[in-house]
Amino acid sequence: MTDEQGTTGAILVVGGGISGLTAALEAAEVGNDVFLVEKNAYMGGRVSQLNQYFPKLCPPSCGLEINFKRIKDNRRIRTYTMTTVKSVSGGPGNYQVTLETAPRYVNSNCTACGDCAAACPDEIDNEFNFGMNKSKAAYLPHEMAFPRRFVINKAGLSADGAAAVKAACKYDAVDLDMQTETRTIEVASIIYATGWTPYDPTKMDNLKFGQSNAIVTNMMIERMAAPGGPTDGAILRPGDNKEPESFAFVQCAGSRDENHLEYCSYICCMATFKQMTYIRERYPEAKIYVFYIDLRTPGKYEKFREKLMGDANSTFIKGKVADIIVEADGGVTVVAENAVTGDKIHQKVDMAILATGMQPTQAIAPVNGGQEMDSNGFVVSNRATGILSAGCACKAADVVTSNQSATAAALKAIQVTRR
Repeated sequence: MTDEQGTTGAILVVGGGISGLTAALEAAEVGNDVFLVEKNAYMGGRVSQLNQYFPKLCPPSCGLEINFKRIKDNRRIRTYTMTTVKSVSGGPGNYQVTLETAPRYVNSNCTACGDCAAACPDEIDNEFNFGMNKSKAAYLPHEMAFPRRFVINKAGLSADGAAAVKAACKYDAVDLDMQTETRTIEVASIIYATGWTPYDPTKMDNLKFGQSNAIVTNMMIERMAAPGGPTDGAILRPGDNKEPESFAFVQCAGSRDENHLEYCSYICCMATFKQMTYIRERYPEAKIYVFYIDLRTPGKYEKFREKLMGDANSTFIKGKVADIIVEADGGVTVVAENAVTGDKIHQKVDMAILATGMQPTQAIAPVNGGQEMDSNGFVVSNRATGILSAGCACKAADVVTSNQSATAAALKAIQVTRR
């Protein structure tokens, strides 16, 4: 175990997504030491998985690359990937935090040349692409990964694979004996920017996720539409790679439901309208059906909604989906009741897209870190204790709102360090 200490009221930021990056930079650029930890092998969080994001519909590189450069250039920020918080003790202004870093099995000699992946005979499910394709057991998490260093999934590596990747690396970067590291840091304040996880669609039995390749989630569509995704930007039905001629969006899949997520997940309606533009770019004549409870596109997004609702090949049905029937030809039939007319609808489509809700990651895998959480698993900021939250760790939000809350959290954390 090692001990590390900041100098000017250090701040710990837990989570390296867009909110965590923003909070870390805001705090460091006014003179605070910052420890930035991320459980994944890369920074960037959910934004890095998107094809485009609001408000400008720009790719993830638009917002992330400049932040990565600022992180690299700022000597006050120490970054730790594959790292989780194991315990927090102490009190405001003087917390002792134990961190645990899992082995990457690739050391800092790595140049990301890719020779290890080319030589590796073993494949694993690509988690970044939600299992829609395979990657080598020695892999770069994604094309824009920061830090740009390969990772080895040792559990997915055969004996022959281990020998092959080690022999292929001319920089001696492969270290299959790497061990878990534990360190203790001292900080004045902690910001939880642990983000969100798509709600598990298998928990909604009526929506049949996993029973048909034609039923996907909205985040799976983001990865399909993204360059470098599992289909290189094509929106195809998994399994048979059919170009769909009809789509159904199932809104509030898990949200606004006392049996699942009781709150509105805020971004799902806007995400659906955005994904309709992906479909239109590729399939101008495809039929699109949107089943919704309410359409929530606040403020400046209203005009975006109006434009897409005027699409001649799109139909909007106010009604919650009751069932999805798996058809023998590979398609599905979406069953709902039109809340306006009372008609029962059976709509056959080639692909159904579940607009799954945003669940705070803390609700699924809470950190033992002294934070207050509400009944839904969102972290409640407490200025008195100096344990704060930012982005989707504190509420369901879009990127702009998440960044605003990250700046606010950084300002509160700085105030704690100045007491």
